[in-house]
Amino acid sequence: MAAAPWDRIEGKIQPWHRDRLAVVYVRQSTPQQVLDHAESTRLQYGLTQRAVNLGWAASRVLVIDEDLGHSASGVVDRAGFQRLVSEVGLDHVGLVLGLEMSRLARSGREWHQLLELCALSGALLADPDGVYDPAEHNDRMLLGLKGTISEAELHLIKQRMWNGRIGKARRGELAVPLPVGYLRRPDGQVVRDPDQQVQAVVRLVFDLFDELGTINAVLRFLVDHGIHMGIRVREGPERGTLAWRRPSRIVIQNMLRHPAYAGVYVYGRSRTDPRRRLAGRPFTGRVRKPPEDWLVYLPDVLPAYVSAERHERNLARIEANRAARSDTGPVHAEGLIDFPDGWTPAWIYVHVQYSPDGVNWSTLTTVEASWGGSGNDFAADLDESGAGYYRAVFDADNNFQSATSQTVFVPASA
Repeated sequence: MAAAPWDRIEGKIQPWHRDRLAVVYVRQSTPQQVLDHAESTRLQYGLTQRAVNLGWAASRVLVIDEDLGHSASGVVDRAGFQRLVSEVGLDHVGLVLGLEMSRLARSGREWHQLLELCALSGALLADPDGVYDPAEHNDRMLLGLKGTISEAELHLIKQRMWNGRIGKARRGELAVPLPVGYLRRPDGQVVRDPDQQVQAVVRLVFDLFDELGTINAVLRFLVDHGIHMGIRVREGPERGTLAWRRPSRIVIQNMLRHPAYAGVYVYGRSRTDPRRRLAGRPFTGRVRKPPEDWLVYLPDVLPAYVSAERHERNLARIEANRAARSDTGPVHAEGLIDFPDGWTPAWIYVHVQYSPDGVNWSTLTTVEASWGGSGNDFAADLDESGAGYYRAVFDADNNFQSATSQTVFVPASA
């Protein structure tokens, strides 16, 4: 019977290797994969027996599984991988086991960092094909090839997913988050919310803006008359149910700006700027694109609340209002806030903060932020403010992690 790759270790494992830890690294790319690919997870945990078969005592086998549900693309900071690198760098590890090299890293930077540390500390790497010594030229070359293939696979996977996503969007079939007043049926069709009161409030917002001319005036009217907005809960056990929330400036602003109300299906209204990403926050760095740069623009696809001409007039009036108040002194802060785990609440309260130096922060006001299609949008008019740094902060609760918006500097007025 031919020997298995695990049995052909050719004396690479020395007694002093077994005096150190054997680390089994377990990872799945997304929480959904953890649920759907239970067999892969089971096989990864089964590597602990492989380590025992290679001569390690069971008590000397360390399982690192903090990265279950985290991508290895290099964009997200992985606590488990950082722990692995630390243990290797401290000469605590004799063998690193992974079901395949892509479990360890799909980023060339992270992969070669691990190889270099293993070579310096004398640690070995192993997968079902064999045991490798990064300090040996042939093994190092093979490991480098495995890492390159793993990184290329990630690119191909992303490319296939993107092609499918953009193809579906160009047909108007990709399910994108819907604004207030719309509902997606189980068959995927987008319709106006069947609740007539929800529709009436949406139409009232547009009629009030035509009459009053400013977003603040519309908001003041709704608040003074106790009129609430009907939204569909986006997550949790009550997903899809109707909830009535008090209106906010950003919700009204999103309604007046969103092309869906004119019957237009759009996709790709924002892009990711790597320079604006925050460390450990993979969903930050998004910036809005001008309409001419949107990836998909399909008129007359969605049921409209207003005509295209009326929508354009609203956009022009909003820009005119902004230009008219740009030199009045107070600061108007607006932006979007993203969540590191990708699960975004429909409505949150955020603290708009000010700092004269970008280090020491104080809260100026607390406002409501709502989902705007690419993050939770917030806005606030700050009368007693001036030059300095501004940001929005969401405090962690039982359901969502804390989040911080991009910091913006406002110079002194001329």
